[in-house]
Amino acid sequence: MEPMNRQPSQSSRSPVTIRRAVDPAEKRSVCQRILRDLPEWFGIEQAVLDYIEDTAAMTFLVAERGGQVVGFAALKDHGGCALEIYVMGVVRTFHRQGAGRRLVEAAAAEAMALGRRLLTVKTLSPRHPSPEYAATRAFYAAVGFQPVEEFPTLWGEANPCLLMARILPGKSCAPAT
Repeated sequence: MEPMNRQPSQSSRSPVTIRRAVDPAEKRSVCQRILRDLPEWFGIEQAVLDYIEDTAAMTFLVAERGGQVVGFAALKDHGGCALEIYVMGVVRTFHRQGAGRRLVEAAAAEAMALGRRLLTVKTLSPRHPSPEYAATRAFYAAVGFQPVEEFPTLWGEANPCLLMARILPGKSCAPAT
């Protein structure tokens, strides 16, 4: 694998492609490498370890550009109407180059294929002063998510959670049982 912190070059001109990873070891490896590249977003060690372990059993989308892994999204199926982007990350040097948008669109396609009407994501709420998470919320808004509800203590008082959702086209779905 190429180093994650290299500057975009020839591969940055290639289109971003999305594929599904099925091997749990690959999922853990990709998740770990990318989250460790993003300490401003993923700086709580136990949370990173939990993401690495939890994503091994989830639907896992990998973004590649020029053969290099540049991002991923792990999807948690809640049944009923919702599919959640459980965790997503894009290598810092590839931010604002379309990988995140492509991952969200692929996640939306997965949700619709499962008959889900909502694609959801949890992120830090605006009550948290992080400029990185302000940019994250702006990104999600730009790709069609709307704030739904704040959970001030879900992740602890220091990390208020905001649930965001994107309504997807399709027939109505049955509630989760």
